Amino acid sequence: MPKSIAELFPQQEILNYLKERKFKAMMGEELFPEVKKQSLKFDVLTNKSRTPVTASVHAFNTEAEIGQREAEKMAIEACLIKRKMQLKEEDIIALQAPRNEAERNYLMREVYNDIENLVQSVKARIERMRMEVTATGKLTLKENGLNITVDYGVPDDNKISNVNWDLESANPIQDMIKWRNQLDSAPGRILTSNTILAKILSNKAVVNALFGKDSSRIASVGELNNYLNQLKLPSIYTYDEKYRKEKDNGQGYDKFRYFPENAFVMLPSDPLGETLYGPTAEEIRLTGNPSVDMKSVGKILAMVYDETLDPVGTWEKAVATAIPSLNCADEIFQATINLA
Repeated sequence: MPKSIAELFPQQEILNYLKERKFKAMMGEELFPEVKKQSLKFDVLTNKSRTPVTASVHAFNTEAEIGQREAEKMAIEACLIKRKMQLKEEDIIALQAPRNEAERNYLMREVYNDIENLVQSVKARIERMRMEVTATGKLTLKENGLNITVDYGVPDDNKISNVNWDLESANPIQDMIKWRNQLDSAPGRILTSNTILAKILSNKAVVNALFGKDSSRIASVGELNNYLNQLKLPSIYTYDEKYRKEKDNGQGYDKFRYFPENAFVMLPSDPLGETLYGPTAEEIRLTGNPSVDMKSVGKILAMVYDETLDPVGTWEKAVATAIPSLNCADEIFQATINLA
């Protein structure tokens, strides 16, 4: 007797598969470690500075100076992120009534490949959020009827735009020193793109500082970072990974960068915050399924399910609720460098 889709792809098997699957690590996972919570709404502290406020000396038998709490509480809500793909009617027929077991195994592998791709799509959207917060201090959600901007409170004094390192008089190292001095605590790393790094490496002032006046050499990344470290500046790292987004007409894909090509950001050594995951409606519904071990449900849930009878519709879906938090807004310096 042909097996049903539910029998071919039981929820627990999909959970086990994803638990064992190792996805490519993303930089945002290091900057914003991932944490699963049991709520969709999170309270985070803003306007919080780790720079100490000094106490005062008092005469004996006098009242202590009264301190003030600087941090304000901001409520953020996890974003619902999901994507699905349809199993066509001919695929369903082939899965449930294959010509042989080899054909069924091949088609099942294709479904699991689809599931991996869907999970990766959700992970990509979360990485986009983390990198936008890192580069701009804001999170913009303008898709599927949403029009929301979350401002994480990076001070305006810690931002600069239209920096031109192509000018003859440009001196990126002097700029870095000035930006570092703007921060209350020393940054631990710099994040930018290979495009901006190339501008720095070929800059005349940088070459002269490293190799002497009128040198024709171009510095290596190692030589540059060694020199920056001697000046008590952090090393520079680059992030140039890209993602694809389906065109609005469904015909093909456009490529975009997670981290803006023109961004140059000084960051603390510690994590910037957390990637906060919450529950999904699909996950809550699974609690009533005795065949599912809820402890095996990860941060992103995937499933295969039937939805329609005419035409017959079976879907593969990945879903998560997530949002990055930022707990060091005053320890970040964000610069925008002209590309032209």
